[in-house]
Amino acid sequence: RRQRQRFVDKNGRCNVQHGNLGGESSRYLSDLFTTLVDLKWRWNLLIFLLTYTVAWLIMASMWWGIAYLRGDLHQAHDETYSPCVANVYNFPSAFLFFIETEATIGYGHRYITERCPEGIILFLFQSLLGSVVDAFLIGCIFIKMSQPKKRAETLMFSRAAVVAQRDGKLCLMFRVGNLRNSHMVSAQIRCKLIKSRQTPEGEFLPLDQCELDVGFGTGADQLFLVSPLTICHEIDSRSPFFSLSKRSLRSEQFEIVVILEGIVETTGMTCQARTSYTEDEVLWGHRFLPVMSLEDGFFRVDYSQFHDTFEVPTPPYSVKE
Repeated sequence: RRQRQRFVDKNGRCNVQHGNLGGESSRYLSDLFTTLVDLKWRWNLLIFLLTYTVAWLIMASMWWGIAYLRGDLHQAHDETYSPCVANVYNFPSAFLFFIETEATIGYGHRYITERCPEGIILFLFQSLLGSVVDAFLIGCIFIKMSQPKKRAETLMFSRAAVVAQRDGKLCLMFRVGNLRNSHMVSAQIRCKLIKSRQTPEGEFLPLDQCELDVGFGTGADQLFLVSPLTICHEIDSRSPFFSLSKRSLRSEQFEIVVILEGIVETTGMTCQARTSYTEDEVLWGHRFLPVMSLEDGFFRVDYSQFHDTFEVPTPPYSVKE
């Protein structure tokens, strides 16, 4: 079967794009900080560099303008003359004075004299503006660097889901694993069935979402993710797969979206990992190979067999049948 469009990719990226926003696009500017954090890194770095460069040039031009209007540039080498800023002769020296003031480097060669009230006012304005720009841009970069998106890449999902019997009941199963030694605190897993359907009233619902029970009532959805776990959805009369059989699986068209959430132990930030399984990635009559083995004083996980399955005798009929 040819590959069809997925709602959620295997790496967790949602294939949804928002267009024709019209006047609603102004909402992005009202929440400018979140908009900057959501941008890609190349745009963040470009805005970071442009903002500082433009602000530096404007402020340096203002210092040069004060020196020019006061006539300091023409009398800067006169030892008897008291300029607004000492040792500012041209625009490069005004720019260096601004950088020294903004970065609090303070080489001591250039400084403001007490006979320049306009320079003192500009200095106060520069300090306030610099604090605001630093807090906004550095805070944006810090938040973007500390986002736990990369942590989700060390959470693994099996490439395929399987349907087999467990404890005498037909179950849909898939496997999750954590590649790091640091734990996911309060890890919880949820599943959504994405499938188009038509209501009895004739309304067509494209991408209708239905919850798959993976142990919400029993607490099995709360994971202690130290070693790979097999997540199980029991197919019963309340399951949307109640009428699913091995034969009907070939003609079905659905997508199972898996969402794993938890708190990163090292940073305390919430992390979410996602994946999906289409009907082509559901193997009927298969079971996952074991990956745990007991060594001398510890348990070893063999991730080379994490995705491997093997066939087991499974009735080809649906639970309803």
